[in-house]
Amino acid sequence: MSAVEHAFVATAPRGLADLLARELESFGAGGVRERGAGVSFSGPLEAGYRACLWSRVASRVLLQLADFEAATADEFYRQVRAIDWAAHIDPAGSIACAFTGAHPGITHTHFGALRLKDAVCDRLRADTGARPDVEPARPAVRLHAHAHGSHVTLALDLAGEGLHRRGYRTEALAAPLRENLAAGILLRARWPEAAERGAEFLDPMCGSGTLVIEAAMIAGRRAPGLKRDYFGFLGWKGHDPALWQRLKREAEQRAADSVASIIRGSDIDQRALAIAAANAERAGVAPLLRFERQAVASVRAVSDAPGLLCTNPPYGARLGDETEARALYAELGRTLRAHFAGWDAAILSASSETARELRLRSYRVHELWNGAIPCRLLRIDLAAPGAEDVEQRRQQQASEAAASPGAQMFANRLEKNLKRLARQAARAGVSCYRVYDADMPEYAFAVDRYADASSGVVHLHVQEYAPPASIDAQAARRRRREALASLPQVLQVPPERIHLRLRRRQSGSEQYQRLGAGPDSSPSPGEHGFAVQEGGLKFLVNLDDYLDTGLFLDHRLTRARLRELARGAHFLNLFCYTASATVYAAAGGARATLSVDLSNRYLDWAAANLRLNGLDPAQHRLERADCREWLRAAAGPAGPAPAAPRAADGASRFDLIFLDPPTFSNSKRMQGVLDIQRDHPELIEHCMQLLSAHGVLLFSTNAQRFRLAEGLEQRWRISDISARTLPFDFVRNPRIHRCFEIRRAS
Repeated sequence: MSAVEHAFVATAPRGLADLLARELESFGAGGVRERGAGVSFSGPLEAGYRACLWSRVASRVLLQLADFEAATADEFYRQVRAIDWAAHIDPAGSIACAFTGAHPGITHTHFGALRLKDAVCDRLRADTGARPDVEPARPAVRLHAHAHGSHVTLALDLAGEGLHRRGYRTEALAAPLRENLAAGILLRARWPEAAERGAEFLDPMCGSGTLVIEAAMIAGRRAPGLKRDYFGFLGWKGHDPALWQRLKREAEQRAADSVASIIRGSDIDQRALAIAAANAERAGVAPLLRFERQAVASVRAVSDAPGLLCTNPPYGARLGDETEARALYAELGRTLRAHFAGWDAAILSASSETARELRLRSYRVHELWNGAIPCRLLRIDLAAPGAEDVEQRRQQQASEAAASPGAQMFANRLEKNLKRLARQAARAGVSCYRVYDADMPEYAFAVDRYADASSGVVHLHVQEYAPPASIDAQAARRRRREALASLPQVLQVPPERIHLRLRRRQSGSEQYQRLGAGPDSSPSPGEHGFAVQEGGLKFLVNLDDYLDTGLFLDHRLTRARLRELARGAHFLNLFCYTASATVYAAAGGARATLSVDLSNRYLDWAAANLRLNGLDPAQHRLERADCREWLRAAAGPAGPAPAAPRAADGASRFDLIFLDPPTFSNSKRMQGVLDIQRDHPELIEHCMQLLSAHGVLLFSTNAQRFRLAEGLEQRWRISDISARTLPFDFVRNPRIHRCFEIRRAS
């Protein structure tokens, strides 16, 4: 069977057909010719098997069974039915059928697939008395008909399903890079040649590890199809098992147990790294590579020889917004310029505007498609002249932006604010405060200053309020450049310590969610953050990975008020976030505390804050729960609250409660939707049931249009202390929060 010449067509992702043609020629295929998104070739069955086993960029490999003219749907049916299908298909097995192309009598591909299936099944029933089942997923035989006008080519899909499915990826993150596209990127970047000379490989944003694993498979001469347990030819009656087993044995013998290259992937997301490590283990390349948790700014080369940095940075949609993507590209560009001189870089980008933030010149750009997303593969020589020129141009543009009239007005306002606020902060012993908060509406930023408690090094957390649709996008970008150009000079903070975020209206689980990650993914706050000091206490902040930093600066006086009230109290902190309020209460002499939140990540952060201040976890319990459900249970007849004492009636009582819910949340982990304007009466009612006779409830909300529900002030003694809890750096925005002290009426 293997000596018979066959005609084949192999398909590939758009932009990679030339690489596929080269692969097929290296496998010994004949008559190789590019045609659109595929390559036609000829050879014995072995040529098709080798393509399935060894091609790194092929999507499918089709073996031609018939070639005919059919001007109508009925003629198409008759031509297909005339084929001896019993020579190809076991009627006890299963089939799937597909139809593509433009045909004069078949105007719908689904109808064409049905006519193909009917013709095959009718012929098998007539010849054998039985017909195969239809199985869309992993059938024994998959048939494909393609029409070019009345000319139809009928083929057997040797792959059965996409060859990008190597068999190692059972779990992936959102919008993963297909394996064969990843391999094509590596071939474009000439990784096989670099691997031969032992060059280092790094993907600094590796996600689930696809590029790193494919790089290890190339360096280790691992056949990409070796781990697959399914091919379309395995159920075909023309299959040659002995030939296939021989090719697999050859592939197994060629696979190397070690490589000369150092192959690494890094990411800030611990969950992504765990998925990547599991994928590498299934691919059989785990010993050839390693994964590390690192931010992009921290990655470095580990060998002296130049290497290849290849990555697929998150697109704006995956990261959450364009501003975040631009900031990430800028950080990547700074890292490449500073620490990877002499390396080659290959960066897949879906946005030319975002890619400009790299400030690096591409010597070659390839047009590719990641699924339906058009992308550009940027190939950059970091040893080539021009990288410094690009950086110089960037600095020149920044200088020009800083010299513009708008930037001068912004800088003047910053200087005025800083002169006043720095004096107030020094008197109050405050090292973290807000310097600017959209004082000039056209420069809609919030600029917060954070000083590292151990070193005194100052960082800026800059939040850009998302402009309304009526604002011209180009004007918004110009103002952003002007603001960012002014900040280093006025506040004496270098650009690498300025952390930019886009502030949008948050909803649901986005309230405190890590950017570009699931609601409970790592890293921990200390991984990419530092400790700051406030009120003689220390708190971990993270300015890179989350929209909020871990310490709400506008709650500074609210926390101080809790410390005043906490002596000897049993304290309850609901929606505790990172438990900074709990640390204050404990420092004020609280007898015991209980902090409740739904997020494992923030409870871990809370525990770190407690440890940082030397607080005994035995006295300060953390509990994971939906706070609304916890309150309903705790305020009921049998509801336990273990950290609090029990009154004579058996109900638990707290002397001090802090209630600071999000404005709105529809997190999938919560029961129902939380709307603070609608739900605050119920929350307050349950808290008051848990409050001791002389206790105090502090209720705080950042809802901009919040109004206390009618009737509450008749039931409880309520004092609006919003103005008293407004720190000196937030007096320009009195609506930043509302805060109430609530006590029993008698």
